[in-house]
Amino acid sequence: MWFKPIDNIGLVLWRIVFGLLIALESFGALITGWVKEVLIDPVFTFSFIGFEWLQPLPGYGMYGYYTLMGLCGLAIMLGYRYRWSMLLFAVLWTGSYFMQKSAYNNHYYLLCLLSWLMIFLPAAKDLSWDARALGKSQNRMPSWVLILLIGQVWIVFTYAALAKHYPDWLDGTVIALFMDGKKNYPIIGPWLQNNTAQQIIIWGGIFFDALIIPALFWRRTRVAAFILSLGFHLFNSIVFQIGIFPYMSIAFALLFFSPQSLRQKFGRWIIRFETPIQNKLEQPHWVKPQIQNLSPTKQPWIPALIVVYLVIQVLLPLRHHLIKDSVLWTEEGHRMSWRMMLRARKGITSFYVMEPGTGVKSVYPLRDLVTQKQLKMLSSHPDFIWQMAQKIKAIEAEKRREVGVYVRSRVSINGREYSPLIDPDVNLAEEPWDAWRHHDWILPSPF
Repeated sequence: MWFKPIDNIGLVLWRIVFGLLIALESFGALITGWVKEVLIDPVFTFSFIGFEWLQPLPGYGMYGYYTLMGLCGLAIMLGYRYRWSMLLFAVLWTGSYFMQKSAYNNHYYLLCLLSWLMIFLPAAKDLSWDARALGKSQNRMPSWVLILLIGQVWIVFTYAALAKHYPDWLDGTVIALFMDGKKNYPIIGPWLQNNTAQQIIIWGGIFFDALIIPALFWRRTRVAAFILSLGFHLFNSIVFQIGIFPYMSIAFALLFFSPQSLRQKFGRWIIRFETPIQNKLEQPHWVKPQIQNLSPTKQPWIPALIVVYLVIQVLLPLRHHLIKDSVLWTEEGHRMSWRMMLRARKGITSFYVMEPGTGVKSVYPLRDLVTQKQLKMLSSHPDFIWQMAQKIKAIEAEKRREVGVYVRSRVSINGREYSPLIDPDVNLAEEPWDAWRHHDWILPSPF
């Protein structure tokens, strides 16, 4: 099963779309000012804890950084020096992901995973610069390629469906909050405030995430599922403006359609691309695919490695169940868990410093340290609050001043009343961080 040779046209077309999308994501981050706002303007960035050494390049270096990522995307699309282009993009994108989380998005994490997976896939064996340069191409791949990619995508959508099974999503609280911010959208804005429309979004989101992969698998429902996928993801793109993820999700369908169908749809373009190097006189392979008679290399460690990887991907989103209290309140175990579009957090947070022995606390000014975007996250997320406390401690230490850092924070989840989040009597400057356990300075959930 793992090494059965199958037509690779779905993977090859996916590579082309993937390269185009990551190029648009990279260049778009420059054009829209995202790079400047998130990576250049801040005095410092809130990196993932443990990656504080990973900071943006000084000056306008991040412009060059993202330009290079965009060029890698174009090279991947063309299949030019594919392995190296894919490796470079994976390194750069992962670096950008870990160096800041003020603009955290589950889709950025998915792009990290896919980028590293794509390095090892034979995605440039056909319809690529590399294949033309070698004067040959391959139109097959081992089955484990599809098992790996579809397994990864299935895990994402399954957890997205499971995470929605909680009261604030099911009773419409979350969607009502989200849609209230869209009421001024032209044409669809008023419709999005309608209760019936919101119920369609609530239950449509659950059923779509849970069933779209099986529906794409089954030949009889594949076309209908693809049309539904188009509508669902284009709606998300327009309403929620979540970058390339909707279009990447649409492109996932290339992995499900039969190679014969894909070659018939794209056949003329494929033949035009391949003719100069293959000089084919026989019937075009997009009419009847010709699988090359090459013996597959069977390496037993590949299935074992894929199984281990997918098991980790299944288990990692469950880790919050091993951590005390609700992840909705503490955020512990939230990231990398496909908990997408589930909650709205607002907070009011103040930092205080106290010199040992004095007992006097004074408000610490943050205005010159954080941007408005960072402040929004800082006000309601415990890990941001802890990192800010460490930063204040370091700043004061440079002044040869040892201080304790205390926090008063009140947070509202999904429109509820504000409740205390942080124990105001705990010196956060002296508290350690452990990503795998609960921190007792986070006060108990009020719900």
